[in-house]
Order: sequence, then structure tokens, then C-alpha cells
Amino acid sequence: MRAVVQRVQSANVSVGGDVVGEIAIGLVVLLGVEEDDTEADASYMAEKVVGLRIFEDSDGKMNLSVKDKGGAVLAVSQFTLLGDVRKGKRPSFIKAARPDQAKTLYEQFMDMVKKQDVHVEAGVFQAEMLVRINNDGPVTIMLDSKKLF
Repeated sequence: MRAVVQRVQSANVSVGGDVVGEIAIGLVVLLGVEEDDTEADASYMAEKVVGLRIFEDSDGKMNLSVKDKGGAVLAVSQFTLLGDVRKGKRPSFIKAARPDQAKTLYEQFMDMVKKQDVHVEAGVFQAEMLVRINNDGPVTIMLDSKKLF
């Protein structure tokens, strides 16, 4: 499972012109599910996202988590994070999970974040979405449940 996590002042996601998920201060998590991912990967990712200390404390140091800050998470499924362009210029998505598996693990990830008392908003799985992100900092972190980076 891969994620791009962005610290935001605000963000929203819309489908067909209608806003379906919106947060103020918090994290946008663009989440890609790989074919061999399991519930353990979703758990790792949820723990890591909620625990990331990327918000500034009173001394201006990145020392607070989204939970400490009272922020929320906007989770957006994004299979293109699994695009492999090491060979050629057109991405290969052969390692991306099939939609049924990906949806299940995406939903498990969100449920696991909610269980840690962090509010979660979401995009619409497999929909064409427009994501508006007001990246704060900017702060952007990449995560991989297999710890490849």
C-alpha cells in the first residue's frame, strides 16, 4: 500500500461538481492499494498516518500529529500511485489491486483511522474526482507499507 500524505489548511474532493468530502486543518491521504496488500498493510498505514508528527508545536517544531492538532483526514483512493514507469513512458498498473480488493482495503484503512478518534472524509471509489488541496508548508510525505521508501 502506498500513500502520499499532505498536510493541509483545507481540502475537498468533488465528483460531478458536487463536493463529497471536505476538511479544514488535517491531512489529505492519496492511497494506492497493491495486489498483495492485506489488512495488515491497511493497519500499518492507518497507524502511521494518525501518528505522523508533521504539525508544528508552539516552538515551531514538527512535533504534533493530526490527532494532537484536532485535525481530520481526507482519504482519496488513487490506484495511479502504483503506476510503474521504470520501463517506457506509459505507466503499467499491473501491481495495482483489483477494484473489489482495493475498495475493501481502502474502507478498512478509513475505519482504522476513525477508530483512533480522527474524523475521516472520503472521495468516491473509482469515480473521476477533482481534489483541491491547500498544502500547508508545503509538507508532503510518501509512505509505503512494504517500507520500500
